[in-house]
Amino acid sequence: MAQSSKENTTTRASLELLYHVSRELAAALDLRTLLRRIMFLSLKAVKGISGSIIVMDEHGVPVDSAIIHAGQVFDETTRQLRVTLEQGLAGWVVRNEKAALVSDTSKDDRWLKRPDDDLDQTGPKSSVSAPLMLRDKLVGVMTLTHPTPGYFTQEHLNLVQALADQAGIAVQNAQLYRESQRKAQVMSALAESAASINATLNLRDVLQRILTQISQALQVEVVSLALIDPRSQELEYRAAIGSTKDKIVGERLKLGQGVAGWVAENGKAAIIPNAHKDPRFFSGVDERLNFSTRAIACAPIRSQGQVIGILEALNPITGNFDSDALLVLTGIGNLAGTAINHAQLFEEVQQAHRRFRDLFEDSIDPIFVTDIEGKIVEANRPAEIMTGFDDKTLANMSIHHFHQVDWKVVGQEFDNLQTGTCMYEATMHSSNGDELPIEVFVRQVNIEGIAHLQWIMRDITQRKQFEKMREDLVSSIYHDLRSPLANVVSGLDMLQTMPQIRADSTMDSIVDIAMRSTDRIQRLTQSLLDTTRLEAGQKIGDALPTSVAELINETVDVVAPHAESKQHELSVSVSENVPSIMVDPDMMKRVLINLTENAIKYTPPGGKITIGAKRKSTEVHIWVEDTGRGIPLEDQHTVFEKFTRVRSGGTGGTRGLGLGLAFCK
Repeated sequence: MAQSSKENTTTRASLELLYHVSRELAAALDLRTLLRRIMFLSLKAVKGISGSIIVMDEHGVPVDSAIIHAGQVFDETTRQLRVTLEQGLAGWVVRNEKAALVSDTSKDDRWLKRPDDDLDQTGPKSSVSAPLMLRDKLVGVMTLTHPTPGYFTQEHLNLVQALADQAGIAVQNAQLYRESQRKAQVMSALAESAASINATLNLRDVLQRILTQISQALQVEVVSLALIDPRSQELEYRAAIGSTKDKIVGERLKLGQGVAGWVAENGKAAIIPNAHKDPRFFSGVDERLNFSTRAIACAPIRSQGQVIGILEALNPITGNFDSDALLVLTGIGNLAGTAINHAQLFEEVQQAHRRFRDLFEDSIDPIFVTDIEGKIVEANRPAEIMTGFDDKTLANMSIHHFHQVDWKVVGQEFDNLQTGTCMYEATMHSSNGDELPIEVFVRQVNIEGIAHLQWIMRDITQRKQFEKMREDLVSSIYHDLRSPLANVVSGLDMLQTMPQIRADSTMDSIVDIAMRSTDRIQRLTQSLLDTTRLEAGQKIGDALPTSVAELINETVDVVAPHAESKQHELSVSVSENVPSIMVDPDMMKRVLINLTENAIKYTPPGGKITIGAKRKSTEVHIWVEDTGRGIPLEDQHTVFEKFTRVRSGGTGGTRGLGLGLAFCK
């Protein structure tokens, strides 16, 4: 009866102890603090002197511990803990996942003998060890010792196992708390990094902020950032923080070279605890920078799914990278990719804007940008000078204030601008009342997705003055030549009627040549005057019913001597159904003569010239065809301008004023 009462008392005491231990353990969430509390409570419960508790991860690797000897807390290295788990009593408990009782450590092979176990030191002991289990999962091991052999009993072993079970739950709670704290810290670091990195669009500032966030989060000696050069496909270090920051910027690595090159090439992050033992490590950079790399954490920078660079952290101040280092580095790397891409795009836009502004302001021609209604949005400095208004005044004005838009050219609602640039001539009205002749080029442009109009207005005052001078010169030449030329023609007409001239074939031929030459001079001078009149919109000549065949035959009579002198074959091809046409016969003949003389002039000797006509529906088509070199495509749009001649080609030596085709047009 007394024995039963004693057992009940012991059981009640044990339950009370476990209850108090459970409350004590529940109050601690920091793992290191919890482990020490477990040891103190357990040693107190069994009246032990020394003890240890080791916590392991899912791979059986020790991650934390608490060691107490004679009331003092000691720290052991990870290597020492591994030895204990591999060879000592704790290791046996871990491998077998069951508790163990050792009455005399000097007689049990499971006990790891240490120098302090010698007889002249502490001597034999009694020890008890139990696994920390959580739902059949081993999370640690607890070992207690007493300096007296045989001290611990089965009852102690049961109590220690119960304490270990309580400790297993507490350890898991502490680990979960630590994990949640770790994740919170990581998320906080990433959130702070995101806010800091995205606070600017300046590329240099973005790079610097990225490195600052990594340096603060990982506490390392050096942080650097390298981007892949798309042209050379090399890593170029663009920014750094730490002792090598002034030396490493500009360094280059080939893809695949070194740890950084490997990460960039494979797109995988890596932590290298001992750099010099890793085959990927490249010592060349260290040698150039006079630096010693011990440990490396490196992660890729991604943008739109592509690796664009790497982030590299070297030599953590604490000695080793913790488990969060790669997570933080990879997270910031992902943020960095987007931020760098945005900064680069912003920089490109800024550069394009600067180039546009430079081109806009440096143009010698006035340039206006307006909305589709003509309200001025921007104007460059030459535009201000031409109009006489400053940029603020122009911003409240319309392009229509300065000149009359040629709606025939641009189309109603600027429809013709859909196919390209339109050009017309107009008059610019400036602020002081001056009127300037201008050439206007207008086209549609898109600015930020909105249709605008760009107006380039070129001052053509000098060109107009030259044209006026040339026209005055042409008119002067015509009037100065007309009177003496008429006298020459009259004299030649008189010579042709004289019997002695007609009787002499040589003299008659000479007079005939002179008459033909004066006819050409008269046509030329008349073309000068008629071209000027036609450009001024004046009507010249009278339309009369005219035979096409007679026009062509008269043309052949005029140009035949010139064609014969160059051994050309001159032929006529007129369809039978060609009707008479309503034209001024003299002017139409001059057109045909000009075209045919051009063909003769630019066709090599021995060529063929054909003048033809045919009816086509309600029109009559008349043409002159030759076997000459033709007109280059790039010159065809200019040959009908006054005083324009094509100078390329092989005949050489051709002369003329370039008025024939201008008159024909």
